[in-house]
Amino acid sequence: MGMQYREAVLANGLRIIAEVCPEASTVAAGFFVRAGARDEDPGKMGTSHFLEHMVFKGSEHRAAADVDREFDERGAVHNAYTTSEMTVFWAHFLPEHAQDCIEILADIMRPSLRQEDFDAEKSVILEEIAMYEDEPFSVLVDMVMERCYLRHPAGHRILGTEATVSAMMRDDLGDYLGTHYSADNIVLALAGQVDFDAMVTWIGQTCGHWKKGAPVRSCPVPPWPKTTFSLERESVTQHYLAALSPAPHCADKDRYASQVLAQVLGGGDGSRLHWALLETGLAEDVGVHYEGREAAGHYLLYACCDPGDAHQVEAVIMEQVAALPASLDEEDLQRVTRRVATAAALHGERPSGQMQRIGQQRLAMGEYRSLEDEIAHFTGLTIRDLQRACERYPITPRVTGRLCPAAGQRGG
Repeated sequence: MGMQYREAVLANGLRIIAEVCPEASTVAAGFFVRAGARDEDPGKMGTSHFLEHMVFKGSEHRAAADVDREFDERGAVHNAYTTSEMTVFWAHFLPEHAQDCIEILADIMRPSLRQEDFDAEKSVILEEIAMYEDEPFSVLVDMVMERCYLRHPAGHRILGTEATVSAMMRDDLGDYLGTHYSADNIVLALAGQVDFDAMVTWIGQTCGHWKKGAPVRSCPVPPWPKTTFSLERESVTQHYLAALSPAPHCADKDRYASQVLAQVLGGGDGSRLHWALLETGLAEDVGVHYEGREAAGHYLLYACCDPGDAHQVEAVIMEQVAALPASLDEEDLQRVTRRVATAAALHGERPSGQMQRIGQQRLAMGEYRSLEDEIAHFTGLTIRDLQRACERYPITPRVTGRLCPAAGQRGG
């Protein structure tokens, strides 16, 4: 028996989905919460990420040490992450430990939020923010995002800021948990050797008491102002560039073409910018990344180079951006679509990759597509598809930021 997709919804709205593969040797499970940085109040930026930390501090039934110990005793790999769009808690384990590991995940999804844990974790997160501030490129990207989205919550920093995290109270996390971690705002994704019907019955007994809440997410279109800014820092020795331009949202038909375009232009070895800037020694790092979000998407174009080469590097980038639509050819298309398809297939070979794919897909787009269908969308693209995506969403920067050494430190 091959892969089979199954889906069920509990009475409280918790959606359970699975790619069942009886031949698999392991199981992966993840709770995907439709709550991320974009769902926070501006003054409480960083709440989603803070709550992610607090979940692993334990529940009314488990302390933090119990959580790690119980996962370790079952040989499970577990982790979590927060994005602008969602917060995810997952584990990967052997089939005989499925109920135990999912029960641990389900239990900590209702954390105790002990005051002493909150106080300790606030210090940890503030240190994390301070460390993040020492990464020039990350700081610049955050600033570009903020200027792109203005007061739109999709521009929120995932970690929050020193000011917002310092001012955060334990009850702020409790309020956010009650509003956004309702059963009908969560998808439980499973993959691997799963008895789906038995698992749905058991999960109903374990999570059926979770309350239904119907939280609403605001999804306005970003304003996309045309703006440029430059910053100087004495601690910086290189010239950093980050630029954003509009791109298809996560459910747009052109999202596949946009992913390929980003790869052709700046997707590592073999890309236009790789040959024009890295192989020539003009830049130390350069690339283009496509990110499709709910109701909006963007291209992020970035580069790092010697300050003396900054003008030439930026000129080459703009030349390559302008030349892209007319210069696309079948060699570009075949090379990149095969690479994307291979990466997708490799990621989908393990239950952990399958679980992540279907969970993110169901939460973001409200639908399921098999790996074969996803790959077919890439391999079926034509040059005209890529050109149409270029016409709809040119990769011409709308918001551009530069971070460079202080004037007295520049060479060249």
